[in-house]
Amino acid sequence: MLQALAVKYRPKNFNELIGQSTVSTSLKYALDNNRLAHAYLFSGLRGSGKTSSARIFSRALVCEKGPNANPCGECSQCLSSLNGSNIDIIEMDAASHRSLEDIQELIEQVKYAPSLARFKIFIIDEVHMLTPQAANALLKTLEEPPSYVKFILATTDPLKLPATVLSRTQHFRFKQISTHDILNHLEWILDKENINYEKEALKLIARSGNGSLRDTLTLLDQAIVYCQNHIQTQKITAMLGFLDPAKIEEFYQAILANDKDKVLEFLKEFEDYEASNIIDEMIFFLKEAFFAKNNLFSMLIYERFFRILSRAKTMLNSSDDDSFVLCVMAFMLIEATYLKTIDEVIYTNKTLSNENIQKPKHQELLSTQNPKEEKLNPYESLLKAIYKRDYDLAEVFKKTTQFISFEDDILNISSHAKDDDRIVLNNGFKLIKTLLHELFGEKAQIKIQKIETIDTQKLQDIFKEPIKQEVKSTPNLNEHFENFKKDAKKYDPKDETKEALNKLFGSPTIQN
Repeated sequence: MLQALAVKYRPKNFNELIGQSTVSTSLKYALDNNRLAHAYLFSGLRGSGKTSSARIFSRALVCEKGPNANPCGECSQCLSSLNGSNIDIIEMDAASHRSLEDIQELIEQVKYAPSLARFKIFIIDEVHMLTPQAANALLKTLEEPPSYVKFILATTDPLKLPATVLSRTQHFRFKQISTHDILNHLEWILDKENINYEKEALKLIARSGNGSLRDTLTLLDQAIVYCQNHIQTQKITAMLGFLDPAKIEEFYQAILANDKDKVLEFLKEFEDYEASNIIDEMIFFLKEAFFAKNNLFSMLIYERFFRILSRAKTMLNSSDDDSFVLCVMAFMLIEATYLKTIDEVIYTNKTLSNENIQKPKHQELLSTQNPKEEKLNPYESLLKAIYKRDYDLAEVFKKTTQFISFEDDILNISSHAKDDDRIVLNNGFKLIKTLLHELFGEKAQIKIQKIETIDTQKLQDIFKEPIKQEVKSTPNLNEHFENFKKDAKKYDPKDETKEALNKLFGSPTIQN
């Protein structure tokens, strides 16, 4: 007889239970060491193995060679348990038998000893669906049942159960089955069924099950029929309404390349799919690339893209236009590629100074140098960098300093800054030093030679006055001129006094 895969491959012992090693280890130990409780509660996601575990545990309790963790599967109790005809294992669906009368009928059965087995076992599925009156009626029996009675309760929502019920049971939590475990199980089943498959297609099916093995096997049944015994990625994406993973990668590459035309083409194509599925696929691709250490994205891009996709999923809940949400998401992704870190805003990124790295367009706008212009000297390069960062500082730097030389990583400049200009330079020295290091390396230094300026008018007045006085009393004015030159050296270390006086008074030689 043809059976659904979820029924055909239902686990028959704890070793076949998929993805619930913690639960199976605990129950096996309890069976082998006779540490049995009177009531158990199994909670977890649908299709995680709660009911299957309850049946395996029940068969282990009633096995004629038990109780033990590995029921023989050959005795009459095991065989009747496997085909669902054991009269001492009673299953009840609380979703359809939730009233007080149903529980009163169950309590009546508790009074009678098992007919053939060692225990009388009651499996109550979806126990959270019981009415408050029914749950309260069960409490006393659940707390102190006869020694031959075992209760196994199963639920997908334990928070809806009264605390009084939870306190009377041993609670086992069934976790969501990992995609890796589900994928391995699907491959094992298809190998036994002699069905060809592509692994990428199975990954899509495993992810679509959302951690529920039963849901995944139901999808696998559908995929086998749709793909006609040859499961292919292209057909599975069409069946599930997913985008081909290759399309997702192309979309990301268009985002990173700032190819707006291609991005718009993708957005038009996305209109044929569910927006939530597209965002889920993009998140999954990003997550896979992150764990695979794919160099397609930087760490900063990962963080920003994850945040934008998460926000897009939230927007879907409050918007009636899915296409609009996808457009906003795409534009935000493009914009995120332009954003810089705080350090990059404060300091120029060193890597951008490398000519082999292409600058983003918004940074190219900052560059004013024409490639045809002559090469700048170190002082001019530094001044240009200061202008980009602080115009006022650059103006003061240009006005009060002069280039002398650049040797052995030392930039020698002269400075005659005074008063407010000196304060501006002192406040901006840290930035100037940082820019110097970025341009010429960490070893680069600035050496400043301070120059005191001479007030020319004052010099002229001072010089003229003594000459007039000395003309009357001293016939040799050349001697006074030589004395003045010695004093003037204090003001000009470059010894350019004579040249300055030439401009002011003509020839330095004064006749008696």
